[in-house]
Amino acid sequence: MTTADPRPLTGEPIALDLLNTRWMHEGEPADLFAGAFGLSRVEGLAVWLESTGLARRFRADAATLVHLMTAREALARAVADPADESARALIDAVLEHGRIRATLTAEGPGERAEFADPAWGPAWTAARDYLDLLGSAPDRIRKCASETCVLHFHDTSRNGTRRWCSMSACGNRAKASRHYARTRER
Repeated sequence: MTTADPRPLTGEPIALDLLNTRWMHEGEPADLFAGAFGLSRVEGLAVWLESTGLARRFRADAATLVHLMTAREALARAVADPADESARALIDAVLEHGRIRATLTAEGPGERAEFADPAWGPAWTAARDYLDLLGSAPDRIRKCASETCVLHFHDTSRNGTRRWCSMSACGNRAKASRHYARTRER
């Protein structure tokens, strides 16, 4: 039986989805990898691997969790301050644990990720995904505009003006707050 993912925002690119393993729940910080919602740390990892589609390729174990938390911290620093040289060095250190091998498949040219230690696989995959995001649309990597939210998202809106992690959560709260302020003034 698979445990449901308790996070409020899932389905973002893997790098941002990893950042979103920390969130605010009822005004308190929650961490999927720190025993949130009655899950052990490794069970939280298993939930994340399942939700990102990585469970087929990687195991949920203590070593994978440690490496993934290293990648999460590196990504958090890099997203918060893209000019931070030490954050870039941390991302590079994670990327040192894997590589892309060119392959020839029935469909034509392909690629396959390789790892000396498979426990680094999810961490490397998240760091590699961050590079892909930077290569395609670095200005679309966003933090939710809500002051009380810590979630990140990839803005895929047509005009690139998305502000909230979710309109049904943070966006509605902001709209309700503005409405309340307007009615209060009258």
